Amino acid sequence: MIKKSINLTAAGKKELEDELAELIANRPAITERIATARAFGDLSENEEYSSARNEQKVAEGRILEIQEILKNAKIIRGGKKDAITLGATVTLDMGGKKVNYTLVGPTEADPFGGKISNESPIGKAIFGRKAGDSFDFNGKKVKIVEIN
Repeated sequence: MIKKSINLTAAGKKELEDELAELIANRPAITERIATARAFGDLSENEEYSSARNEQKVAEGRILEIQEILKNAKIIRGGKKDAITLGATVTLDMGGKKVNYTLVGPTEADPFGGKISNESPIGKAIFGRKAGDSFDFNGKKVKIVEIN
């Protein structure tokens, strides 16, 4: 089976590493909650125990997910400023409204945080374009104002 590399910016990789460190640091506290809840007795009707075990399951699942992402991470850097590539930050004029986006891989996409995936419709539409290019997107006129 071929592993797919996962495109991450250096900042996105750092965020995942920080989250992983925090999750690992929280392991002892979760284990302590499980031990305390187990001491309450009958586990079949012990809500504290069930809740703590569920928290442990979610945390361990996320730890494994982050470790897999980091193992397959390929760090992207903003390329030349003449065309939009992964890692580039762009200013778009979308029907008279200016917006800034950073083009990232799907793993670290956060549209509300200004990070759009290269696999999203707008990401596909701007990829490879140059500053000054105009195009229609969902019935709106879009112009690429600046690439950083």
